[in-house]
Amino acid sequence: MSNGTLHHYFVPDGDYEENDDPEKCQMLFRVTDERACPGDGQSLSLKEEFIVIKRQIEDAERVLESVTKSISYDLDGEESYGKYLGRESSQISEAFSNSDKSLTELEVKFKQSQENEKNELKGLNDDFVDMMIHTRAVLKETLDVSMGLRDKHELLSLTIRSHGARLSRLKNDYLKV
Repeated sequence: MSNGTLHHYFVPDGDYEENDDPEKCQMLFRVTDERACPGDGQSLSLKEEFIVIKRQIEDAERVLESVTKSISYDLDGEESYGKYLGRESSQISEAFSNSDKSLTELEVKFKQSQENEKNELKGLNDDFVDMMIHTRAVLKETLDVSMGLRDKHELLSLTIRSHGARLSRLKNDYLKV
């Protein structure tokens, strides 16, 4: 990130927000280099070369300091990068094992729900078949009763006709006498 000047910033968490402290993010570089161009034929004095080297060392020191800050933010409070990676890998493996457990639980629940559906369908089918068998037995019993009633009706009508014929014969015999 740059603010348009020669002050460059790094943002430790990668997401710049207004409340980030610029002091923690600032990297300073001096851009005044008073060295003459190498093609001019002028050579630097020993003192000037030491000044240039001193500035380069200061710039390198600031860069290293900013890199150290960046790494310390990246390490998230751990003493070394190895410990940080170990903690991160254990968190990742824990997350994977938890997701594996969750998937296993979901598979078990899915199988149980399928078995429950099968059992419910089987129960419904069994109930339906039982009702059909019961209805068939009641219908057969009703038909048997109906046949018996029809036979009794015919017998009764024959008996009534027979008694009617007998009564009419007795009536005719009684009236003739």
